[in-house]
Amino acid sequence: MFNRWFEAKCFRAIHSRNLVYNTCWEDPRLDRQALRLHSNDRVVMITSAGCNALDYALDGPASIDCVDMNPLQNALLELKMAGIRELDYEDFFAAFGTGWHPDWNHLYDTRLRPQLTPQVRESWDSRRYFFDSSARRGTFYFHGTSGLFAWWINHYLDRVGLREAVRDLVAAPDVETQRAIFAEQRVEKRLWRMPIRWALRRDTTMAMLGVPRSQRLQIDRTYTGGIESFVRDRVQAVLTNLALAENYFWRVYLTGAYSQDCCPEYLKRDNFELLKGGLVDRVHCHTQTMEGFLTEQEKSFDRFVLLDHMDWMAERAPEALAQEWQAIVDHAGSDARILWRSAGPEVGFVNPIEVRHGGGIHRLGDLLSYRFDLAQRLHQLDRVNTYGSFHIADLETAA
Repeated sequence: MFNRWFEAKCFRAIHSRNLVYNTCWEDPRLDRQALRLHSNDRVVMITSAGCNALDYALDGPASIDCVDMNPLQNALLELKMAGIRELDYEDFFAAFGTGWHPDWNHLYDTRLRPQLTPQVRESWDSRRYFFDSSARRGTFYFHGTSGLFAWWINHYLDRVGLREAVRDLVAAPDVETQRAIFAEQRVEKRLWRMPIRWALRRDTTMAMLGVPRSQRLQIDRTYTGGIESFVRDRVQAVLTNLALAENYFWRVYLTGAYSQDCCPEYLKRDNFELLKGGLVDRVHCHTQTMEGFLTEQEKSFDRFVLLDHMDWMAERAPEALAQEWQAIVDHAGSDARILWRSAGPEVGFVNPIEVRHGGGIHRLGDLLSYRFDLAQRLHQLDRVNTYGSFHIADLETAA
């Protein structure tokens, strides 16, 4: 009982006071295929680091409302949006691509800070050093709690003599070359030593990465060998089965930076110009719960992107999860599609939830039409490769 109380307290403290996600850890290339966005679609999603909202905006939906309980996650997206509006491409990529800018303080004070709300200014006034190369960690992507863990991992890689192997893997032209490097430089044996194995079993480590204890336990229950085997298998699959040349998710944490050839779509020059030309103005930030945001709205939404937050809510706040789904049902358009991910290979807590709809009480499982084949096909192409399952469901509004 004490362990659960302590874990929950640590998780809340980390998530309420810190920037947790400095980049999104969900593959938007899959999401955009699943969402099939049109010009009249209204999207509501969890903000995270804001990268995917900017990627979705490139498909030109009518609006994208980003909702997050952590004000620092929204502050990051607001900073990116200000950068798109106020900076040229070279300066923007230096800050959010390479993760630092040689004249960041001047750019921030003169170009970005005047465009931010007072609350967002306060957030970045005290964190401007995140983008200053003179800071001890050297790059924005080694800041925040997930960034701190990535910085520690990089020091660990140096300590066990894997830096050259990492450089070779990132530069490899194809998967066959990656496999050869992985085997020849004995990456697996040198990587999985006691310090990192110990860290993976700590709830505090998982909280830094945004993984609550409930998700870790879900993996322990459903994956042979538990969380340690899950992580080992995922890392090996990424390094030996997926092309790192296009896998910007792992590249940024292995090197601290993106390259112009391997980065999120919003960081590519042509897409940056499209966003600057007006698409960025369709993105809006809201610091509150998903349920709280939806219940304040008079309009309906066509696309919902829920990430993996239901894993935590199902165990810790089942009533709040039911209320959230009620708000989704109440504010879903006639062609609503919902995306979510989970740590586990199966999700058993969604279908039994009961909601009011059409004058009666219904199980969600009776209202959701799952696109199993599409979800499975896309999940196999996931460059992140850390989620147990990916779910796509259409909401049947005619009960």
